[in-house]
Formats: sequence, structure tokens, C-alpha cells
Amino acid sequence: MKGYVYILASKKNGTLYTGVTSNPFRRLFEHQHSLAPGFTSRYGVKTLVWLEEHDWVADAIQREKSIKKYPRQWKINLIEATNPDWNDLSDWLMDT
Repeated sequence: MKGYVYILASKKNGTLYTGVTSNPFRRLFEHQHSLAPGFTSRYGVKTLVWLEEHDWVADAIQREKSIKKYPRQWKINLIEATNPDWNDLSDWLMDT
């Protein structure tokens, strides 16, 4: 089963959240509608700014753990390498 690692942001250079899921459509819906109580709903972190697909969920989980250990600036650089304007990628995700 495929796995996905994602980063959500409250705004450009705002609060970041890194997560992992096997169903990015469902998980993003949960975050955007505050159906997942906790960090993202508390801090308004709802904009999908980075997404990475893996062939196996276990690989995605390992990647998420690695990303969470990196400093904030490294995560910002990761986002800006493919999404320099911090555009919301949720429309793109829904079109795939």
C-alpha cells in the first residue's frame, strides 16, 4: 500500500505540521475541516504545501520520522524547492 508524507502550513513561513497517511484525500479533508483534534486544528494549520509519495507506507513513516528531526529551516527549504510561493497543493491533489 502506498504512503504519503505531507507538510501543512498555517501560512507562508507560519506554523508547520508534518504527517503521514495512506489516504491523503481523507486526511487533508480531516485537517481542513478540523475533524482531527489536536495540533493542526488548534493552530489553524490547514494548507498543504508539500507532499511526497512512497510505494510502501513503512517507507513513508520512516521519511516522516526523519523530516520531523530536521530543523525548521531545513523543512522550509524542502517546501520551497518545489513550492517557492507556498501555494495550496490541495487542488492539485484532488485533480490527480
